[in-house]
Amino acid sequence: MRHEIRKELKVIPATVSVALHKREVYCCNNCQLGNSNMIKAPAPEPVIQNSIASPSLVAHIMHQKYVMCVPLYRQEQEWLRQGIPLSRQTMANWVIQASGDWLEPLYEKMRTHLLSHKVLHADETVCQVLREPGKKANTNSYMWLYRTSGDTDTPIVLYEYQPTRSSSHPKRFLDGWDGYLHTDGYSGYHNLPPGITVVGCWVHMRRKFEEARGSMPEDERKDSSAQEAIRRIGKLFHLEDLWQGLPPDERQKLRLEQSKPLAEDFFVWINSLPMKDILPKMPVGKAVKYANDQRRWLDNFWQDGRLELSNNRAENSIRPFVMGRKNWLFCNSQQGARASSMVYSITQTAKANGLKPFEYLNFLFETLPSATTRQIDELLPWGVGVPPRCKV
Repeated sequence: MRHEIRKELKVIPATVSVALHKREVYCCNNCQLGNSNMIKAPAPEPVIQNSIASPSLVAHIMHQKYVMCVPLYRQEQEWLRQGIPLSRQTMANWVIQASGDWLEPLYEKMRTHLLSHKVLHADETVCQVLREPGKKANTNSYMWLYRTSGDTDTPIVLYEYQPTRSSSHPKRFLDGWDGYLHTDGYSGYHNLPPGITVVGCWVHMRRKFEEARGSMPEDERKDSSAQEAIRRIGKLFHLEDLWQGLPPDERQKLRLEQSKPLAEDFFVWINSLPMKDILPKMPVGKAVKYANDQRRWLDNFWQDGRLELSNNRAENSIRPFVMGRKNWLFCNSQQGARASSMVYSITQTAKANGLKPFEYLNFLFETLPSATTRQIDELLPWGVGVPPRCKV
C-alpha cells in the first residue's frame, strides 16, 4: 500500500480580539488616598493615549491603505462586516496622530541620512487635497519624492507633501546639500543652487522618439528616423548593462572611452536630419527639440561613475503612491497629506531594505512610545534594533 500526498494552501481569515492590560497599583491604607501616594507597576506605553487602538491595529490600517491600496472607506466596510463599527474618520485620526507622534522623528532621521549621500533621485506627482487654505478642492497639490541611488546598501525613499510644484520646494528640502540629482526634464529642477548638479534622464528623452514612432503608420516605422534614434540610444543602455557590476571608477573610464562618443554621435546625427523630417510641429521634430533642450543636463551623466542613464529609480518609487491614489483619490486635509507622506516613506524604505511593512510598523508602534531619542537610529529600517520577525 502506498499513500498519495496532496498539498493545498488553506486561508484562515484574520480575527480581531480584545486584549486586556492589567497593572498592579499599590497604595498605603494608612495614608490619605491619592495619586501621589500610589505606586503603579510598569506598563507598555500606548500608541495612542486613551484609545482602543493597539500597535497592531494602527499598523494594519496603515498597511492596508498605503501598501495594499485599500481606502479607509473600504476598511470601514470590512470592519463592519466583522461586527466592529470603526469609522473612517477615527482611522484617519489615528493615522495622523500616530504619524506625527512616532513616525515623524524617524522620518527626520532618514532625511538626515538621505542628505549624507552624494547621488540622489527626485520626482513629483499630483496629490489632491480637499481642504487647503486659499485653494479650491480641485486644485492640484504635489507629492515630491527623493531617494538614494544604487551606490548604497541602505536605500532611503522619502516623500514630501507640498501645496505647489514650485522649485522652491526642492531648494528648501536640499538646502545645504551638494551632489548629483537625477531628475526628469521638469524645468523646476534646473535652477537649483550651484552645488547641485542635475543629471537628465535618457529614458524620458527616448520616450519622445517612441511617441513619435507610435504616431507613424506601421509600415513606415521600421526605417524611420525615430526608430534609428531609439536604436542609437539603446546602445548606451546595452553598454550600461554590460558594466553594471563594475566599480564606479572603472565604469567611468569605460563610459568616457565607449559610451560618450556614441552619445556625441547621436546629437550630431539628429541635428543632421533633413529639415522636412524635423519640422517643429512634427512628432520627430518635437523629440529632436526636446533632446537638444535637455542636452546640457543629459551630458552630466559622464561626470561620475556612480550616475545612471535614467531616473527610473524615482519613477519606480513614486509608483506605489500613484497606484494608491487611484483608489483613495484624494487627501481630506493637509495633516492627512503629511501623514501619508510619512507612512509612504517608512513603508517604501522598509520594503527597499528587505523588511515586511506590516511587521515593521507594528514593531515601531510597540517600541517607539517607550524609546529614547538615542535609540531611534537603531530602529531605522537598517538598524541593529530591528528584530528578525520584521525581515523577509
